Amino acid sequence: MGTLSIQQGFPEGFLWGGAIAANQAEGAFDADGKGLSTADMVPYFKKKDYTNLKELMHVTSESIQRGMQHTTAEGYPKRYGIDFYHRYKEDIALFGELGFKVFRMSINWARIFPNGDDAEPNEKGLQFYDDMFDEMHKYGIEPLVTMSHYEMPMSLVLNYGGWRNRKVIGFYEKYAETVMTRYKNKVKYWLTFNEINTTVIEPFTGGGVVEDTVDNIREASYQALHHQFVASSMATKKGREINPEFRIGCMLARMIHYPATSSPEDVHQAQVDNQLNLLHTDVQARGSYPPFVKRYFAENNINLVVEPGDEQLLREHTVDFISFSYYTSLISTVAPEKYGVTGGNLFSTVKNPNLQVTEWGWQLDPIGLRIVLKELYDRYQLPLFVVENGLGAKDKVEEDGSINDDYRIDYLRKHITQVKEAVLDGVDVMGYTSWGAIDIISASTSEMSKRYGVIYVDQDDEGNGTLNRFKKKSFYWYQKAIASNGADLD
Repeated sequence: MGTLSIQQGFPEGFLWGGAIAANQAEGAFDADGKGLSTADMVPYFKKKDYTNLKELMHVTSESIQRGMQHTTAEGYPKRYGIDFYHRYKEDIALFGELGFKVFRMSINWARIFPNGDDAEPNEKGLQFYDDMFDEMHKYGIEPLVTMSHYEMPMSLVLNYGGWRNRKVIGFYEKYAETVMTRYKNKVKYWLTFNEINTTVIEPFTGGGVVEDTVDNIREASYQALHHQFVASSMATKKGREINPEFRIGCMLARMIHYPATSSPEDVHQAQVDNQLNLLHTDVQARGSYPPFVKRYFAENNINLVVEPGDEQLLREHTVDFISFSYYTSLISTVAPEKYGVTGGNLFSTVKNPNLQVTEWGWQLDPIGLRIVLKELYDRYQLPLFVVENGLGAKDKVEEDGSINDDYRIDYLRKHITQVKEAVLDGVDVMGYTSWGAIDIISASTSEMSKRYGVIYVDQDDEGNGTLNRFKKKSFYWYQKAIASNGADLD
């Protein structure tokens, strides 16, 4: 008679690593045939010039026109990034020294198809990623590739209206087939879209949808999202034909909501908010829209155009695993006026009196990560991958050159401990990639001073600096944690 056994710690082969995005790191926005992307339209604003973070990511036709007329990188930090495009060998060597088993990165779509609808791909762009993957393999690092991470060719926005136009599905499918075929022997792990729910939170960032060009932005956003779901399933289908050994996942910004009180009204509101977040993984992992969306769409005047064959495609080509970002938990209530509001990246929430808050408004909730892992695994019974988790903070370089970011070590320790607890609870967790492996341009504020990495980059918010890389105190801590497979977190 057998007995039940529990996992004693992180499993052998656990994928430890770090994550960045091409549009925040590479720079070289106009090098070697690359076209402009949506990320290249987001300028840097000093804090005195805006009142909330959501305001920064709100792109209009007017701001796009300014961005298109601006032909240099000055004032547009994502255009110059941290020059990873030219320094990737140096950075990957540091990742190798850290002991990374996996490196989550993205391919910039506009580097492969500069206009999105080009007849042929840009060979120089393809070669760049070939070279990068070769460099990673020198250190035994597996690539985890996101095919679309907050960027798409601007021509697809200007000429087609972004993802709300069904024609974009075909352009993405061609792009996905191109890169999956090219790198079929170099990349095993793929993600189709980054934080796909962003398309309904910030439509331009997630879907290239410009709010002042549509009558019903919520409807346009969900239509764009539907097209991304279809495109994701098409890419998953094609990827499995190209290489049956591929493991293809989806990626969600997990925004877990707690009720503000035990009142049934607040509990129900939290349930609704969680359902709206998880409908994205419901479609990609279960293969269909959850039943509640019919009423939600009807009550919000959302008339979704679903073509024949879409539902079958979604049903037949679900993902192999679910990846997600986790930074904070949120509070749901039917009476938000009773509470103070805190800011976040793409969202704000009422304050949780039980949690500390960072300078940028993130509520720190390590136990929430364990809760998320357990709930997702209970719901889907698929392997999970924590592909973004980290602390944005200002770092000080001491006179001796050291960077004593004990606050980041504390953050990582507490969150990795909760991942370990979830593993002990029986959750199948594939890996953990901290955000970010190295300091990069902030997705929301385009700041450099909001730093996440365990590697410091000498560059300020205006783009000044040597770009030299330095190891923070957290570098050595994370190196030790990885070497011990998460056993040594002291």
